[in-house]
Amino acid sequence: GSVMKPFVYASAIDAGVYPYNQLYRAGQFDYTVDPGTGEIIRLENGAVTGYPTIKDALGKDFGVLSFEDGLANSSNIAICELLANYLDVKTYENYLDKFGFFKATDIPFVPETSGAKNMSDATSYLSTGFGQASSITVLQLMQAYSAIFNDGVMMKPYVVESIVDSATGQTINKFEPEAAGTPISADAANQTKDIMRQVFAPGFSGEKFAMEDVDLTGKTGTGERYDPETGTYDTSVFTSSIMAAAPADDPKIMVYWGMVSSNYINYSAEPFQVIMQQALIANSVNGGTSDSANEPYGQWESYEMPSLVNHSIDYANNKMADKHVNTVIIGDGSSIIDQFPKAGGTINSNDNVLLLTDGQSLTMPDLIGWTRKDLTALWQLSGLPIRQDGYGKVVWQSIPAGEPIQADTEIEVSLE
Repeated sequence: GSVMKPFVYASAIDAGVYPYNQLYRAGQFDYTVDPGTGEIIRLENGAVTGYPTIKDALGKDFGVLSFEDGLANSSNIAICELLANYLDVKTYENYLDKFGFFKATDIPFVPETSGAKNMSDATSYLSTGFGQASSITVLQLMQAYSAIFNDGVMMKPYVVESIVDSATGQTINKFEPEAAGTPISADAANQTKDIMRQVFAPGFSGEKFAMEDVDLTGKTGTGERYDPETGTYDTSVFTSSIMAAAPADDPKIMVYWGMVSSNYINYSAEPFQVIMQQALIANSVNGGTSDSANEPYGQWESYEMPSLVNHSIDYANNKMADKHVNTVIIGDGSSIIDQFPKAGGTINSNDNVLLLTDGQSLTMPDLIGWTRKDLTALWQLSGLPIRQDGYGKVVWQSIPAGEPIQADTEIEVSLE
């Protein structure tokens, strides 16, 4: 399924052919092949060529998109455009080989198959880019994604850390992390990783998987199941999956979750979210949704948010003193009249906690490193109009921190 799409982007970026700041027309892709050069040529919609029309999932027409939005919307047409007009079969096939697809990872204790590469014609080549025609294994997928999440260095998976003699305590065999290659540069990996962060933004394909306390990068996927007996794809049962890593800036945990079901639209994202959160907690990794002007606290800890409304600032500071969070006071009053999160909610280390006071004067908070969730909370508490551009974390604010502002002051921020 569509979890294959980031490898087209990574390949184009690494090969130096990615179309930055360019747009394409989504919806459907009708095409033919130049018999002399083998070049795939896109034609007007409805052209009859003998090649099957490729459409975006569920027949959606996203209109004109940037390629970055194309990935966030999981557009098949973005992949077709990249493979037809920027990459070529030989180049893309070489990258798939470098990523380790279609061959066993050869890890111990796990039986494997190698999958099947099918790029012998134009349709299969294009379809491989969005996760059809060819087949791969989950182990290959995990290994390949490790390069995107790990600065271009691909790590070989392993499932046993060590074998110890239960009688003597002697270590019989020990397995260590092992690099399996460098299919792309660190720069290409990080650019791809950053593009994938938008997948989880509101209105895009991975929105349901977004987590309040975790900054994710990754890709969702829906795939058709091939029936070898009929030689066709099943029209009633599909695969649904997600590959994600956190924290997005410097991934420490990656999770692949998937299922097979006829319900490929309205299923719950909670199983994935529980796995990701528990993996982060078990490894003492912070989810990365908030930054502090000081060095972030290095451990993941969860707390219950106390009730601070109708209490003094001193009281609030005392209640929050043992919690490694960033407490932001809004207004110059002495008593708290509203708070985010609400009492009883869960907060995690390095989260932003916003406390609105009964004061009349406001000063501009330092928004650098804030997420859209934090900005929404600030707007809901204070009523300050905030114009947001981009996705990720705030990297620029129109009004410097500490400056006096009014209740109707319009604030602009840029996120990356």
